[in-house]
Amino acid sequence: MQVAGKVAIVTGGGGGIGGAIARALVGAGTRVVVADLHAATAQAVADRINADHPGTAVSAGADVSDTEAIRRLIALADKHFGPVDMYFANAGIVGAPGLEADEAAWSLAIDVNLRAHIRAAQLLVPAWVERGAGYFVSTASAAGLLTQIGSATYAVTKHAAVGFAEWLSVTYGDQGVRVSCLCPQGVNTKLLFGADSGGVLGAAATRAVTSAGEVLEPEQVAADVIAAIDDERFLILPHPQVLDMYRQKAADYDRWLRGMRRYQTKVLAQD
Repeated sequence: MQVAGKVAIVTGGGGGIGGAIARALVGAGTRVVVADLHAATAQAVADRINADHPGTAVSAGADVSDTEAIRRLIALADKHFGPVDMYFANAGIVGAPGLEADEAAWSLAIDVNLRAHIRAAQLLVPAWVERGAGYFVSTASAAGLLTQIGSATYAVTKHAAVGFAEWLSVTYGDQGVRVSCLCPQGVNTKLLFGADSGGVLGAAATRAVTSAGEVLEPEQVAADVIAAIDDERFLILPHPQVLDMYRQKAADYDRWLRGMRRYQTKVLAQD
């Protein structure tokens, strides 16, 4: 799909990958609703976009795990730009590390990292099927393919996000609905380095990612996303080595698990 002339909603758009995607989309000719839990950061991104491309972005503060909040974003897009063509389910949280995560932490991670995607698709996909076109981009993580050292809530919900994106593509791909799933490894965002606040396991999680490969800038990831949409490619891997590791995992699961335990021991020993 060519993004020029399209209307998009980007969640988690107040910075990091989401902000970079919103800017890249507008640079390629898209009009964008920038949504974030923090209205001020969403507004700042929209203001920056409009300074260069007047009238191409609006912003909203929204908890996108809430169906009604998503419905309001869709209405906002329709009011300013027209029907939504593309939805970027990019908002995410790391969550609590280890088995210490309580019921509230699990519920929050599932709501933000998974149910937010499901609820958006429920609102948008039927109309896309009627129109014969639409694009859903799910931001998961390399952790959704390879598992995350440290945060169980993150690893599990990102696996689930990949699974939902796969299901969406299988079920609606022949009806005009295109789906991509973004699975980056280390990206220079608050989400990556904020994991350090999660104690020993949180710090280990950050070290595991930063030592596994290059930490990319959000702008590079956004460029990869635009290219993947242009190609209508499902799996977006800004870090090519993730595919090699994923193949190794599939080829010999037990060997991969042993290797992950050794890697975990290594990064924990650095404390």
